[in-house]
Amino acid sequence: MQICVFALGKIGLPLAVQFASLGHRVTGVDVSPRVVDLVNSGAVPFPGEPGLEEAVKQLVADGRLTATADGPAAVAGAEAVVVVVPLVVDGEGVPDFGLLDAATSAVAAGLRPGTLVSYETTLPVGTTRERFAPMLEAGSGLRAGHDFPLVFSPERVSSGRIFADLRKYPKLVGGLDEAGTRRGVEFYEQVLEFDERADLARPNGVWDLGSPEAAELAKLAETTYRDVNIGLANTFARYADRIGVDVARVIEACNSQPFSHIHQPGIAVGGHCIPVYPRMYLWNDPAAEVVRTARAANAAMPEYAVELLAEEHAADGGAGLEGVRVVVLGAAYRGGVKETAFSGVFPTVRALRERGAAVTVADPMYTDEELRALGFEPHAAGSPVDAAIVQTDHEEYRRLSPADLPGIKVLIDGRRVTDAAAWTGVRRRLIGAGGR
Repeated sequence: MQICVFALGKIGLPLAVQFASLGHRVTGVDVSPRVVDLVNSGAVPFPGEPGLEEAVKQLVADGRLTATADGPAAVAGAEAVVVVVPLVVDGEGVPDFGLLDAATSAVAAGLRPGTLVSYETTLPVGTTRERFAPMLEAGSGLRAGHDFPLVFSPERVSSGRIFADLRKYPKLVGGLDEAGTRRGVEFYEQVLEFDERADLARPNGVWDLGSPEAAELAKLAETTYRDVNIGLANTFARYADRIGVDVARVIEACNSQPFSHIHQPGIAVGGHCIPVYPRMYLWNDPAAEVVRTARAANAAMPEYAVELLAEEHAADGGAGLEGVRVVVLGAAYRGGVKETAFSGVFPTVRALRERGAAVTVADPMYTDEELRALGFEPHAAGSPVDAAIVQTDHEEYRRLSPADLPGIKVLIDGRRVTDAAAWTGVRRRLIGAGGR
């Protein structure tokens, strides 16, 4: 097949590579001339995705992968179009459809009868049918579900393991009509390969969900579940601190029973997905108070970590955090991934600054210039500090010791990654460890 992929970002480019690796010819569309030029030269515009760099170089050399900024022309030559353009949201999770609307207009301008259109960007329920189908029809003069098949098929992958996730998780597809859904299923069966999963009730592969609304809800529901679960774990952790027990031991005990699957508490929930999609769900279902409460509980955790620091600093003889030298360890939202979308570093630094602390930020994946561009003062290695907060579970922090942070008196480990044996003589506090 000739396939067109809209947006060559951290999801779109690996998808294009996956399709091309199975023998299809793929044209990637991106609005950034830099991205287009890099891909056409066989290079990747972002680091950190295992196997991507080598695959792009080979597929471009073989002529199976090209990039362009001319969306309508790429669509006109395609049998299938996959849209993975980001849906921008504000701090409250309210969507701004500007980029997706522009991409949809470009798709419509080049759309031909019979071309499959699949949206993979996570969307509020009803968006495929109520927003994009009319836009595609108006721009092309064709009828969705009649002249061309339109489906929603959410991406279910994470940066740093995209190719493994594509094989591991079933591909969900829902179309405007039965024939369109069938065409979507057939398409994904030709461009994806799946691992065997004995734990699933039916074979791993492409699953027909019957409608775009069902597929849209499935993506929002699976991510919202994680946020609600973490919110419950964080609630348990804060209560455990009050009664003096270690919530990790409690959760381990609970999860020994097959009907309990409590997640792990921590300083923050970040990334493009977990803190965002519950708000998108609430956009559709504002009466879902359990979702709203869990989101609020998770959003409060950075401030809670700073409260723990203030408590430990006071117990060590300090009075408030005014002028206290604090380094926040980790700008990334999770370990091993160079990404700060909705990272806990922002509210953590803000809460510290509001209390008058002198805050610096360190992260092994970021240069000083990059940290400054994010609005932070970089921490100079070896410079003295009074306290530290572990915000990211980078592997490097498992080997951290007081020798790395001269003068440190208090450590708040928001991710439970530091080695307790290495921190004797320092007031080390974990979230939900009952004050230990």
